[in-house]
Amino acid sequence: MDGAVAPKGTGGFDVARIRQDFPILSRKQRGKDLVFLDSGASAQKPRQVVEAMTAMMETGYANVHRGAYLLSERATEAYEAARRAVAGFLNARSEREIVFTGSSTAAINLVAHSYGRGVLKPGQAVLISEMEHHANLVPWHMLRMSHGIELRVARVTDAGELDLADLEAKLADGKVGLVAVTHMSNVLGTVTPAERIAKLAHAHGAKLLLDGSQAAVHRRVDVQALDCDFYVFTGHKLYGPTGIGVLWGRMELLESMPPFLGGGDMISEVTLEGFLPAPVPAKFEAGTPPIVEAVGLHAAIDYVQAIGMPAIEAHERHLVDHAMQRLSAVEGLTLLGHAQDRGGVFAFALDNAHAHDLATLLDRAGIAVRSGRHCAEPLHARFNVESTCRASFGLYTTEGEVDYLAEALGKAREFFR
Repeated sequence: MDGAVAPKGTGGFDVARIRQDFPILSRKQRGKDLVFLDSGASAQKPRQVVEAMTAMMETGYANVHRGAYLLSERATEAYEAARRAVAGFLNARSEREIVFTGSSTAAINLVAHSYGRGVLKPGQAVLISEMEHHANLVPWHMLRMSHGIELRVARVTDAGELDLADLEAKLADGKVGLVAVTHMSNVLGTVTPAERIAKLAHAHGAKLLLDGSQAAVHRRVDVQALDCDFYVFTGHKLYGPTGIGVLWGRMELLESMPPFLGGGDMISEVTLEGFLPAPVPAKFEAGTPPIVEAVGLHAAIDYVQAIGMPAIEAHERHLVDHAMQRLSAVEGLTLLGHAQDRGGVFAFALDNAHAHDLATLLDRAGIAVRSGRHCAEPLHARFNVESTCRASFGLYTTEGEVDYLAEALGKAREFFR
């Protein structure tokens, strides 16, 4: 086999069997076995997701909610069943707290524009961190410019962890209305202490939004235990399709927020003089929703829950420990961040090699990694690096693939010397 990628698992986690559900992983890349280490950007899809979406399009598709005919009624049930599946996945109190959006980015923008403009007052502040993805930064800049909201930024330590003392100091004057931070960094792999952040935010009168785009893929998410007020994640990183994201919010907050988009399905009554919005969640789901994508997300959730999130997390913890050992031993390689609690995301730089050149060289070996700033320019500036390569794991990633990456990086160093 070109490129030693022997499947190994952890305990009862059968990674070899799991890989059989992902047809793309058996393909060759430039004549080499494909080593896909870019799941943090978008994960591959198991055939169960593909088949569920195909079946919906071939035998069950119709628009939802308004049709009185059988096909539409069944499509509506499939769409709302996906909402119930998401509610169970997050341990929401009610499926009505689940709002479908186009992505995590769209979900954060919904909160920024609806809660930010409809509930927060000019002069209040939003507190983020230095490690945020642009999707959890730019909407708050837009709110700052249009609504007079102050934007505060909590520091990140040299280890790549959120500086809780600095976060608390920036909360101290009571002017922060919302804390919006990542649950897991898409660059550093750092898992933030969400429960402690929630306690600090609430003690100072602020609400908490967690960007779970990465975290929801790698570990069990219980919004009740986290005690956050908003949680967002996206389908395509959770082995589901693109085009669908999720906003969970506490019901009382969602009910207090004005609609973000106007149009069909988000109204209960319309006249030429005005309109009355529909109840939550329809109030935030204007237009034809992502019907087939919701079915795909439901299938993806069923897939990971059948494996078990604790088993997925245990497999990844083993991989992370192994990767830290192997990558740290590569001469000339610098890893960004070494947080105590981290997931399977590794950003790195190699002496004398530009990130794009390094990614191109790894591609020749069949290894797919991301290169650039990973939609986190301020974080790269914080660590004084122009760009990095990033290897990110999925539930199908093997120990052999980590070894192959480390070996390829060693060869790359000799090439660029």
